[in-house]
Amino acid sequence: MLNPNQRIKIALVGDSLSKGGAEKVHGILSVYFEKQGFEVHNCILIDAVTYEYSGSLLNLGKIKPNSSSLIRKIYRFNAWRNWVLTNEYDCVIDFRMRPSFVLEFLLSRLIYPKNTIYYVLSGKLDFYFPKNALLSKLIYKNRKIATVSEAIKNSIVAKNLSNKVQNLFQPFDIKAIEYLKEAFISETNYILAVGSMDNDVKQIDKLILAYSESNLPKQNIKLIVLGEGKNKRDYLKLVENLNLSQKVVFKGIVQNPFPYYKNALFYVLSSKNEGLSNAIVESLACATPVVAFDCFSGPREIITNGHNGILVENQNFEKLTEAMNQMISDNELYQNLKKNAVGSIGKFSIDLIGKQWVEFIQS
Repeated sequence: MLNPNQRIKIALVGDSLSKGGAEKVHGILSVYFEKQGFEVHNCILIDAVTYEYSGSLLNLGKIKPNSSSLIRKIYRFNAWRNWVLTNEYDCVIDFRMRPSFVLEFLLSRLIYPKNTIYYVLSGKLDFYFPKNALLSKLIYKNRKIATVSEAIKNSIVAKNLSNKVQNLFQPFDIKAIEYLKEAFISETNYILAVGSMDNDVKQIDKLILAYSESNLPKQNIKLIVLGEGKNKRDYLKLVENLNLSQKVVFKGIVQNPFPYYKNALFYVLSSKNEGLSNAIVESLACATPVVAFDCFSGPREIITNGHNGILVENQNFEKLTEAMNQMISDNELYQNLKKNAVGSIGKFSIDLIGKQWVEFIQS
């Protein structure tokens, strides 16, 4: 166990500090740890930084960017290795997706200290563990695993991939959200969806179809979508074919999404799967109720059906349309969901989750 009286030297390793939920958690925790007196060091693999963070930064994405793939990987791996071994960290927290067995095996055996915590932020475990359970156990059996939801923790425990698994919800700076949500935007009378369009996990196209079948377009309630990605062109074409170009609005990536949450009638999540879902918690923090699929994992651990949102049978888009209609037709239900939204997310505050992280690091 670490000496609680000594200054803890901690390393946070991530894919980047931009765009994604894991990256946002990385930044929030770095700020929290520094405020707690930790000596904080960060390392990212991709040269992308838009989130606030604290501590020093090793940006591997800037090393040999124009070299061949092999040369680039060798130089970056050596820099990564020297950064860990030279600094002798008390703890490393790894936020990356970890699909490569060879790389993770080398890191676990040759570079990372025993007190390394591997964070799992998606219900799709293939992003973090080799498909072969024996290979997974070679790396993780005696390592600490933190999960972003109880459902993910239970899945890892059931597969017996590690002896040391603890659920640590994603932390949210709720006080910062309260301030940021007050920025002015002109949009009104809309529902909101947020997510990457680089893959089909968020199923934005199917959400657009569900919206088109609902009563919302007839009542001039728009669907605003925040996010970017390679599939956006297909979504725009779909909207055009449905004659909804004036009703479905793509705003791209916005630096401050919280006014969009605050001013939305409600938020809709139509994902195949989630980790915890930043967007659900952020929406509720802005007093905006949520309609969400009861997918694996996350929504069920945030939403109490009929209390702060509506949980919809997983992947049933007809029921999703019905839930959207109910949100605008049942005012008594809607006002009750809205009233309960903010009070339902206290367990995700950075003050509470941060303390749990410190205890896990020191154990």
